[in-house]
Amino acid sequence: MAASLPQKPGMAGLPPQQQPHLPPSAASAPGQQPMPPQGALREISPVFLCRIGQETVQDIVTRTMEIFQITRATQLPNGVTQSQAMYQDRFGKLQEHLRQLALLFRKLRLLYERCVEMTSDLQEGPAELLPYVGEELASVKVEPCSAAVNQERREVLEKVRQKNQEMKILMDQMRNLLWDVNAMLTLRK
Repeated sequence: MAASLPQKPGMAGLPPQQQPHLPPSAASAPGQQPMPPQGALREISPVFLCRIGQETVQDIVTRTMEIFQITRATQLPNGVTQSQAMYQDRFGKLQEHLRQLALLFRKLRLLYERCVEMTSDLQEGPAELLPYVGEELASVKVEPCSAAVNQERREVLEKVRQKNQEMKILMDQMRNLLWDVNAMLTLRK
């Protein structure tokens, strides 16, 4: 199983309850560029926050897969006595993964709220993003095309019709061939 997530620099000795609260973008994974100081958080772009959010989602998926691997490896009690220490170890790992998963979901929520806050003037209302159920779509205004565009469209549609007709003929031939092969195989038995 994978080890727990790396702790924030400078806080390795502190238990999670005593660690200072940092914004979600202040936790950096190893191998990534360092995060800007607290005063520069206003200049962080929504794109950067989305990238951190994407990495958080990947961490969530990884943690979830590890939880499933732990539960898959756990043998159900079937009357055979197993080591109590082994069960306690697996239970501890499972609890740690679940705790980390909850923290990752909180981090993802904070990132989402921060992105929404930063891009509130760019976003549509959530009602516009929901699928239309039982409502007719508003007709889209289409500007008239030039004669050349209309001619090209007709040519493309004609080519598509021809290709579809050729494919239909080939499918019919293949179907007949399969019928013949199946009939021969049946007669051979």
